[in-house]
Amino acid sequence: MRALVIALVLLASTGCAAGSDGPVTLRMLAGSSMTEVLSDLTAVYHQHVPHVRFRLEFRGAQELPDEVDRADVVAAGDVGALDDIRDDLGTPYVVAADSLTIAVAPGNPLGLTGVRSLERKKLRIVLGTSVGPLGRYSQQVLTKAGVPLALKSEEVDSRDVLDLVRSGRADAGLVYLTDMKTAGAAASSVAIPAVFNVKAEFPVAPVAESDHLPEATAFVEWLAGDEARALFHKYGFQAP
Repeated sequence: MRALVIALVLLASTGCAAGSDGPVTLRMLAGSSMTEVLSDLTAVYHQHVPHVRFRLEFRGAQELPDEVDRADVVAAGDVGALDDIRDDLGTPYVVAADSLTIAVAPGNPLGLTGVRSLERKKLRIVLGTSVGPLGRYSQQVLTKAGVPLALKSEEVDSRDVLDLVRSGRADAGLVYLTDMKTAGAAASSVAIPAVFNVKAEFPVAPVAESDHLPEATAFVEWLAGDEARALFHKYGFQAP
């Protein structure tokens, strides 16, 4: 089936498929933690299927229900983020995984040693919002470690949490491990032991009512394949 769908897309790109309208632009909604890897993945896919182009838009999970009707493909930070739009989607694939780490100021000046050190008084700690994937994963980590926290704030996504730490407006925050790759020298990382950590899974699905459903489905299936997995690995993501 996958080969058939890709073959149909390729036929359309050469004008051999009946009713072909020529170039197609797929609008894809995704979380900001996938910014760099999706830019690379879509560029590579376009080389394979030149008539398919992409419009990438990065949104918080809470925005998906309002935006899904105008999208062709949706990528989320966890399976739960798709619950409210499940009926709007085709078959989802978990295409990558990640884990969490603690972002701190460069050099870790406060000497944090792990999740339980976040219980220190007067620490300014930020997490992802509780209604989003990062917030849900963060609460799982804290529950495993038995750490109740008084938070400074909750942010939309991992990049927002990281920005607060980088700017000095927060002392620590739980972020995706892959996002630390974007921090450079502006932040350091304190590891979370595997016993407390989580496996963050990233599902992708075509939108069922997309005007370009064959192209959207072919792209999603390609994202679940070996070539795309190698690119996810390049950016620090784990196999699902």
